[in-house]
Amino acid sequence: MARILAISNRKGGAGKTTTAVNVAAEIAARGERVVLIDLDSQGHCALGFGIKVERDAPSAHGLFTGANTLRQALRPTRWPQLSLIPADSRFEHGGADTGLLQRALAAEGFLDEALTLILDTPPSLDALLLNALTAADRVLTPFVPHPLAGEGVRALARILFRVAADRSNAGLRVLGFLPVMVDTRIGQHRSVSDSIAQQFGASRMLPGIRSDIKLAEAFAAGQPIRDYAPHSRGADDYRAATDAILERWN
Repeated sequence: MARILAISNRKGGAGKTTTAVNVAAEIAARGERVVLIDLDSQGHCALGFGIKVERDAPSAHGLFTGANTLRQALRPTRWPQLSLIPADSRFEHGGADTGLLQRALAAEGFLDEALTLILDTPPSLDALLLNALTAADRVLTPFVPHPLAGEGVRALARILFRVAADRSNAGLRVLGFLPVMVDTRIGQHRSVSDSIAQQFGASRMLPGIRSDIKLAEAFAAGQPIRDYAPHSRGADDYRAATDAILERWN
């Protein structure tokens, strides 16, 4: 059976796509089949894997316009076991059936397969985010430890409660909070992370991702950090974070 992880934060610039690309690559490197679905119309997941998405190509957003199925949009990457359903950068966010993704994953047989589905979500509160949260088993929330981070996390927590409360997805759980772009020498970084740990539980905090220019370079090169700079801090940290994710999920 498939398991589904939504990577979400209501605040933009929180490292969601970098985390989605690198966690997907790490899980695939452990021999598991992974499908990354890019629901953010910025379309940056394809860039992270060096994939050019042609105009009018089948996409994750095509599901919501009726242009294509998810299977039709599924494409392999250069990495074994890892596939991508890319975004459509021209998609106009708006209203949609919030259970459409969940039903499509079931109807197209994804849920019956032994694989990990990772959903990269938009920061806006719209039908796409609600679709992801309705479909997911677990939510991972990356955050940059600065003063506004707490509000983004709290805003997402309110949405998670809403999804669970109206029984759209009563089984949805928070897997953890992942601090990114961390510099432990900065007191503010420590205090913000401590504050989130106190509010949501220290057991939900994952090992942080330290600031590393190699992560940006890897994205620009169209490669996960494990391939672009396997001995870098970023590669070490995403390996450790993925180990923690899989341990807590199993």
